[in-house]
Amino acid sequence: MPEWIIALAMMGGYLVFAFVLGMLAGKGRSFFSISEYAVADRGLGIVVMWFLMGGTIFSAFAFLGGPAWAYSRGAASFYILAYTALGLLPWYLIGPRMAKLGAARGYFSMGDMLRDRYQSRSLVVIVGIVSVLAFIQYLTLQIKGMAYIFNIMTDGHIPFWVGALLSYGIVVIYVATSGVRGAAWSDVLQGAMMFVVAWGVGLYLVYVLHDGPGAMFAQIAAERPGFLEIGHEGSKMSQMAYSTAILVSVVGFIMWPHLFMKSYTANEKTIKLTVLAYPLFAIFLVPVLFIGFSAVGVIPSTALTTPDGILPYLITNNLGATGLLYGIIGAGALAAAQSSADAITHGASVSFGRDVVYPLKPDLSDRAQIVIMRWAVVAVGAVSYYLAIWGAAGLVQLLLGAYGSIVQFAPCVYGAIWWRGARKEGAIAGLVVGVGVNFWYQLVQKGVTPLDINPGIMGLIANVIIFIAISLMCRSRDEEHVRAFHRV
Repeated sequence: MPEWIIALAMMGGYLVFAFVLGMLAGKGRSFFSISEYAVADRGLGIVVMWFLMGGTIFSAFAFLGGPAWAYSRGAASFYILAYTALGLLPWYLIGPRMAKLGAARGYFSMGDMLRDRYQSRSLVVIVGIVSVLAFIQYLTLQIKGMAYIFNIMTDGHIPFWVGALLSYGIVVIYVATSGVRGAAWSDVLQGAMMFVVAWGVGLYLVYVLHDGPGAMFAQIAAERPGFLEIGHEGSKMSQMAYSTAILVSVVGFIMWPHLFMKSYTANEKTIKLTVLAYPLFAIFLVPVLFIGFSAVGVIPSTALTTPDGILPYLITNNLGATGLLYGIIGAGALAAAQSSADAITHGASVSFGRDVVYPLKPDLSDRAQIVIMRWAVVAVGAVSYYLAIWGAAGLVQLLLGAYGSIVQFAPCVYGAIWWRGARKEGAIAGLVVGVGVNFWYQLVQKGVTPLDINPGIMGLIANVIIFIAISLMCRSRDEEHVRAFHRV
């Protein structure tokens, strides 16, 4: 039997198991309950929560984009470890407060909180639209990863469009059926698989190609001076670009609506324990970067059409693996992509239904909202699939681009929580200006900014200035409502 058939069978078996688990997670639950679909009736425990939040980091971005940056940009890839370790820290401050507010005032999404605090339908619709667009960008990254995996592990026999359709199609089905609970329980399985595969492949390649991490880094330092440094001659990233890439990721991490809304799925203790345990994911990402570093000086860049393909290239050309091993590695890589894709797809559907449609038509019944959210799963998935197959951006670039928009939620969210003087006029103006500045530098200036500052941070600076200035100029129309919000 051809090796690619064995690999395909292994990956197919994993997909079937993940699909069944995702479907069973919603068995016996209310099918038309917004609370169940959106926040699992606020009852997720610490283990499931840890995997659910961690799956967002350990994704196609980490499994394919991480090695690509280690191989092509050297020390710049360490930003991935930095923001993984630090990214969830803000949740320790705002998560417990959101859990309390969500239970007391019936929130299911970020938009619910903002609508209540600012009493503004326009702000929520803008947040919802920006969220869905950023979700599509982030989801495109995951689908690209799935397509790469299937195509490479089957020696090109499964085309990109088929592999993406197979692996993402089952995500759409179990998310639309089981909601956040389906994503959460699937992530437990996927998390366990990708940990084993990442450590096994990463360490194996380092020892086979370089006789260990020490020898590997010594060889790279000798052959490519500056490659393992930031801001020095020969390095691939300036100090300012590196620092602001970490900053935009840390500030923006919990601003992702699908992560923010997890504040409503658990109690305060579970949230704090999750934050404390979360940096362990940075440890699990170390061997993923080892994969990319192991190829430096071994694999010529001319052998690849894109750096994102370095992991599949190493597996198929340097491991000497059998179809069985290809299948195991492919299943682990698919698990990484799917563990993010399901949470993102679910978050996008809730944001569309709750933050875009519901504010425009507040008389919708719970049943109608659930139907809209489930159809949004299909619609968002279809758009993302199209962009993934025919788009051209690299995996890490897609992620940083999406963060540049999402980080613009930070001023209005933090202002809502801690500043009684925050006003809706300032929040709307700051958000619009921040997103506009970010896109100007990303799309028009092609990433070229003053002092090499990340485009998202440029937008955030403008956002904060506008938000504070206009809020100070406006008077509140309902001081008692603001006081009631903060008393909770």
